[in-house]
Amino acid sequence: MSTVVLFEHPLNEKMRTWLRVEFLLNQLHETVPVNHSVAALGVFRILADLLDIFERGDMRTELLKELERQQQKLRAWLDVPGVDEQTVSQLSNRLKQLSAELLNAPRMGQHLRDDRLISLVRQRLSIPGGCCSFDLPGLHIWLHQEQALRDTQVAGWLASLEPLRNSLTMILDLIRQSGVFRYQTSLNGFYQDNAEGADLLRLRLTLEDALYPQISGHKSRYAIRFLPLDSEQGVVPARLNFELACC
Repeated sequence: MSTVVLFEHPLNEKMRTWLRVEFLLNQLHETVPVNHSVAALGVFRILADLLDIFERGDMRTELLKELERQQQKLRAWLDVPGVDEQTVSQLSNRLKQLSAELLNAPRMGQHLRDDRLISLVRQRLSIPGGCCSFDLPGLHIWLHQEQALRDTQVAGWLASLEPLRNSLTMILDLIRQSGVFRYQTSLNGFYQDNAEGADLLRLRLTLEDALYPQISGHKSRYAIRFLPLDSEQGVVPARLNFELACC
């Protein structure tokens, strides 16, 4: 049985940021509980990366705009004959709830910025080995606290990100479901097409192909070049079938 590998590529800066934040949030939840120093540094690095992203732009405003855009799309679905109105209504109510949660939440990342331990560790992350015990004795003693105390504190950090995570998960789910996978064929490892109005490309290959896609694109056009995993002996077939969804 073939193993299918999914690749995703953003077609605009907004989607690029959202996918990075989703990636970091998933990593964050996989890293807890913090029961050793490696897990601790993993959590602090992820939180620092998230704060860096939050400080570059107003992500909450972009998410609120997208929640409203998805609401408008759902309202348009109500005019389609045979549509499941109950499902549309449930999705619409959920979008309204997420908008309210996001709007009423504190400034994105503010709880993390105000945490003294996160601030101390964040300042040292760019220094090689800068989080060792003599550099950060506060982190060292924190790691020796009871597990329950650390779990409570980390749970508070994660809870402060829940309005963001819930909204982002819903938005990305709706965007991903808006595109249908179709079989396409590349010639000599190259494929290109238009992507008018799309936000995201999703591509599926089998692991047995031993290839990966190098994608370049923007809101109106994209190109895909397939490269061999083994750069020295790998071969790209003259015709390659793959699955592609434009969302």
